[in-house]
Amino acid sequence: MQILRCPVQLQLLEETLRKSLPATLPVLGTVMTVARGNPAAHEVLVDSWPHFSVVLTRLCPEEHKDPRDYYTNQMAVFYRDEGALQALLGGTEAVSRARAFQIMGMQEGLDEAVQEVAGARDLQVK
Repeated sequence: MQILRCPVQLQLLEETLRKSLPATLPVLGTVMTVARGNPAAHEVLVDSWPHFSVVLTRLCPEEHKDPRDYYTNQMAVFYRDEGALQALLGGTEAVSRARAFQIMGMQEGLDEAVQEVAGARDLQVK
């Protein structure tokens, strides 16, 4: 996963996400916040740039105080390809399985993808 910090990249991502509203709403809000100064210490990750399949937003890792806090460890996701989402959840360090977390998204199939990856890893999902 690649962290986007460049204002030009964030602006391009914002424009792209606006075209897919309302499905991108949870991610778009964080992208806009990061692009405008990032007062909440979030980061925006993409699987590739500029042709991404999945966007993940989360609090910067150094801001994580409690590994059991679902609210601090909140993420938002938008994906164009369910396979990219499953790869993100199952095979990257972007989503740490060592801590409790919430994942938000507004797309069909998100819950099923999370359940499938969790089941394959014998993890508990609420």
